Amino acid sequence: MEPISLNGKWKLYWRTQQEQISAQLPDFSKLQNIDAAVPGNVEIDLQKAGILPDIYFGDNIYQVKPYEFAEWWYLRDFKVNKEFIDNGAELVFAGLDCFADIWLNGKLLGSTANMFIEHRFDVTNSLIPGNNQAIVHIKSAVIEGRKHRHDVCEEALPINHGSLSVRKAPHMFGWDIMPRVVSAGIWRDVTIQPHKANRITEAYYFTRQLKKDSAELGVKYQFQTSEHDLNRFQLRISGRCGSSRFEKTIKPYHTFGQTDVTIKNPRLWWPKGYGKPNLYKVELELLRNGRLLDRRIENIGIRQIKLDYTETNSKENPGKFLFTCNGIPIMIKGTNHVPLDALHSRDAQRLGGAMELLDDLGCNMIRCWGGNVYEDHSFFDFCDSHGIMVWHDFAFACAFYPQTDEFQKIVAAEAESVICKLRNHPSIAVWAGDNEVDSLCMYFAGTDPGRNRLTRQTLPKVVARCDPYRSYLPSSPYYGPQVVAANNPDLAPEQHLWGPRDYYKKPFYSQNNACFASEIGYHGCPNISSLKKFISPEKLWPWQDNSQWFTHSTNPDPDVDIFRYRIKLMADQIYHLFGFRPKNLREFVLASQITQGEANKYFIELFRAAKWRKSGILWWNLIDGWPQFSDAVVDYYYSKKLAYHYIKRVQTDICIMITDPEDEYCSVVVANDTLKRAAGSFKLTDADTGKILLKGKFSVDANINKTLARIKVNPDSQRMFLIKYNVGERTFGNHYLLGKPPFSFRKYYQKWLKQISTLPDRFDYRQIGE
Repeated sequence: MEPISLNGKWKLYWRTQQEQISAQLPDFSKLQNIDAAVPGNVEIDLQKAGILPDIYFGDNIYQVKPYEFAEWWYLRDFKVNKEFIDNGAELVFAGLDCFADIWLNGKLLGSTANMFIEHRFDVTNSLIPGNNQAIVHIKSAVIEGRKHRHDVCEEALPINHGSLSVRKAPHMFGWDIMPRVVSAGIWRDVTIQPHKANRITEAYYFTRQLKKDSAELGVKYQFQTSEHDLNRFQLRISGRCGSSRFEKTIKPYHTFGQTDVTIKNPRLWWPKGYGKPNLYKVELELLRNGRLLDRRIENIGIRQIKLDYTETNSKENPGKFLFTCNGIPIMIKGTNHVPLDALHSRDAQRLGGAMELLDDLGCNMIRCWGGNVYEDHSFFDFCDSHGIMVWHDFAFACAFYPQTDEFQKIVAAEAESVICKLRNHPSIAVWAGDNEVDSLCMYFAGTDPGRNRLTRQTLPKVVARCDPYRSYLPSSPYYGPQVVAANNPDLAPEQHLWGPRDYYKKPFYSQNNACFASEIGYHGCPNISSLKKFISPEKLWPWQDNSQWFTHSTNPDPDVDIFRYRIKLMADQIYHLFGFRPKNLREFVLASQITQGEANKYFIELFRAAKWRKSGILWWNLIDGWPQFSDAVVDYYYSKKLAYHYIKRVQTDICIMITDPEDEYCSVVVANDTLKRAAGSFKLTDADTGKILLKGKFSVDANINKTLARIKVNPDSQRMFLIKYNVGERTFGNHYLLGKPPFSFRKYYQKWLKQISTLPDRFDYRQIGE
């Protein structure tokens, strides 16, 4: 029998949360009510009903605050036939936000307190033939969070203390990239799923060994049956990827077991640029006397991904932070994944567009940032099929969380649920304990991050128990005992390079010692066409002392001045590069986007040119989760900033770039991030004179860099070099900005940018100021 979907129209009732939550259902006739959509968030329903305005426009986001203190009831009637009930069933919430009681036909089934994970309730004895009624009562996360007794070891930003014990996405309490929206809702699918008397409950696949012409696939399984004797049972494992096939049938002696399958001449899964992301369609079938009882189908990859790192890195004692796949070092070029929307029921509809951008940019890794939710299978399916590795933080960020036994149990259950759901996706490269909690301990609390039970004990134990063949990193960035003893975060091989956010070639950036940058970025103003969608006409300009610009900077409260500095930061970054203050909005947008584009291009080239001393960069970030001024290279409305085009050019698998001068010479370097030798031709031109400065042919071996030439320059002259090169039948372009600021904004925009935009993979730069 097919599951019954409870998605669609529900009735939503609410009131300000009572001091004492009653164990009985209220008199719904006395409560306000509107129609609601599931999956959904209460704020979306309130907007559709005309109770709230568009909360993403102007200063309207602050009108959400009073609803933080409401309690909500979702009601839905549905029908079930007797046959469905006789077989047994579960009511399944794929995402429920967050403190909820679930009722069915007047009977309390149970409660939830975690938005991240799936919740299941046995309803075999609660369903009735014919009409049924489900009720979900969601309590205020803010009020429930206040019931937590905080220990003095706990730390958070002032606006985020309420999130410490609440298992909701951390950003929902207010962040520098997301507004404060402490939402509620049934935000993912709701279904009633039938039981099977005989069913596969778990299947875990891992690549045990890779040889020259074969691979050993490890398979671990569990199943349930009402029968005592297993003599008549079989398990059949089969898989196919193109012409590659395998099949094996085993006799189980217990409902849990394991087996290995030898695959001759396997088609391996590779990251983007290094080969095809081959996927095997694998079927695990439970049989009795040859008759099919249950089947589980998954797409898996035959690969071994490892993270190899040292605890410290210095010029005197170089370290490493290196991802390898199938024994091959991988040069990482990618980005950070932040919330797709402040209201997470909309994530699914925004996912496709965001992932297409990710693929178009040539990213071979994406980091799922710890302030977000855990994405669903569709996110990882895309990464699996496009060769995009996933660095996955657990959902902890910028705070020192409760250390109690009770909280450790909650986290362990959450991690187990997430890992067991996602672990067969070959794209997942590493589980990371959190985002910047080690940094918070050292920088702000002055304490040892090694005392964090979550990332040093609880999470690594769950990973070792549930996904033992995948790497684990305690924190991002991780500060091990040697870094802590030296009290020097710069010794860490992996770093988040934010720093002063001034001129992007200052020593903080140009002379950084990191082997791997997992965060680095630069602000860029959205296009004017996008600004008009979330800023009132009278507030579009000037940027100074502009309440709506502050709101979208992102300020969590009109009376809290935490992130307003980010608007001036954007203006200052323009001044550092061009030495002027824009006099109108069009100038501001253009200058800001040029500055962001040059900065991001420089960061990526800085790391690529230093291969393998540096092994990867994950810039911040791809796309906004709400309308704002930010580091994203695509705004909330999918409008691309100039940085998008610059990044796309310097993330090609084979890229020719120019490094900054040393001893009056710039190096022309070709980077080959593939497993094949590459050859082609190139031409270097002066953008002002059109003079060809250098041209020729090149060849470069697999997975290395090669210096093609050194050209003498005057480091103090301000010039633009245009690069055009061919590899096979494809033509590529790049550019290099020589000299020291301030540069002429007029010259850059009116002369240089026009030429940059006409290089191969051309783009329409005129839309920037529209």
